[in-house]
Amino acid sequence: MIITCPYCGPRDSSEFVYREEGGRTRPDPASTDQAEWNAYVYDRLNPAGDHDEIWQHAGGCRSHLRIMRNTLTHGISSVALARDHGRPHERRSRETQA
Repeated sequence: MIITCPYCGPRDSSEFVYREEGGRTRPDPASTDQAEWNAYVYDRLNPAGDHDEIWQHAGGCRSHLRIMRNTLTHGISSVALARDHGRPHERRSRETQA
């Protein structure tokens, strides 16, 4: 599988490390809701088709990338820097500050 890094260009997937599902919302760090934390740590989607993922270019520029990958074909439809997308909880906090 070839992943096109925005900085380094097309690279083999062996240079990258899968980090997590994209778009997941992390519970409030001060939360003591065990069920909420268990769901965040252990529950994962297992879609057959397009899947939003976070990867790190560990063997290159070390950037975190947001990749839309088809889990059936391993075809990649989009790659962008993760920092350009933000996380859902980061977007909410920015909106409430404005």
